[in-house]
Amino acid sequence: MSAEIVSLVAPAKLTLSLRVTGIRKDGFHLIDSEMVTLELADELIVDPSRTGLEITGKFANDLENSSDNLVVRALQLANRRAHVSITKSIPSSGGLGGGSADAAAILRWAGFTDLVSAAKLGADIAFCMIGGRARVSGIGEVVNPLKKVAREITLVVPPFRVSTPAVYRAFDQLTDFCKTPLKHAGVNDLEPAAIKVEPRLAIWKKKI
Repeated sequence: MSAEIVSLVAPAKLTLSLRVTGIRKDGFHLIDSEMVTLELADELIVDPSRTGLEITGKFANDLENSSDNLVVRALQLANRRAHVSITKSIPSSGGLGGGSADAAAILRWAGFTDLVSAAKLGADIAFCMIGGRARVSGIGEVVNPLKKVAREITLVVPPFRVSTPAVYRAFDQLTDFCKTPLKHAGVNDLEPAAIKVEPRLAIWKKKI
């Protein structure tokens, strides 16, 4: 096992479309989604000779250096120990998978390839481990690569956070699961639930 200090890039992901098709007995939601990797990325410095977590960068104040951080949990999942310094360029709780991207970078570094376990850690992590453009299903562990299409995307990130678990809880209260297969980009079954959790999202959507 190498003790070499390495620098990792953790690209953000964007969900172009999302159907929530069911929920398993263990509480994990089933999805049918199209995701793409963005150029926007965090940087991680991994030092296996020591342990700990340090977070800096523009969005560092949005996160906690706690044992619940996805990077810490990814290290535990891969049975590895290291000190990780994260320079945050991806906004947290903005739907861009910043925490998932960081965890995926750690799992790739550790040589961890179990997408099922990765998806249980976070629904976007398996996709972030593979990257590119893909159709994602199951609880996030089924990642089917699609042909890459170069495109420019303008991101509008509101100055407030929206909790993904809270959105899923609101979704469960609002609606039945969708039975219609995913056919085109732009569909997001979680949008009404997200607006219920954070009504200011509706104002931002109207502005754009």
